[in-house]
Amino acid sequence: MATYLIEREIPGAGNLTNDQLKSISQTSCGVLNNMGPEIKWLQSYVTNDKIYCVYKAPNPEMILEHARMGGFPANLVSEVFTIIDPTTAD
Repeated sequence: MATYLIEREIPGAGNLTNDQLKSISQTSCGVLNNMGPEIKWLQSYVTNDKIYCVYKAPNPEMILEHARMGGFPANLVSEVFTIIDPTTAD
């Protein structure tokens, strides 16, 4: 499976309450459970007006299908080819 970074434009995302984030997460997990084990949500980062999500999936179409079924935006889906961090400099 490939790794994908999904950019979701959600105005005011940084102001979502814990209950709202929980509800969004529950919806996402419900859709993922229905889609089967080929797609996995790893984590998300909430910023002021966007949520960036990291997923594993066999193709970007499956990511877009998850977004459609969950009612989430998926404004940009990018495949991640490698990850670097401070240890890359060593």
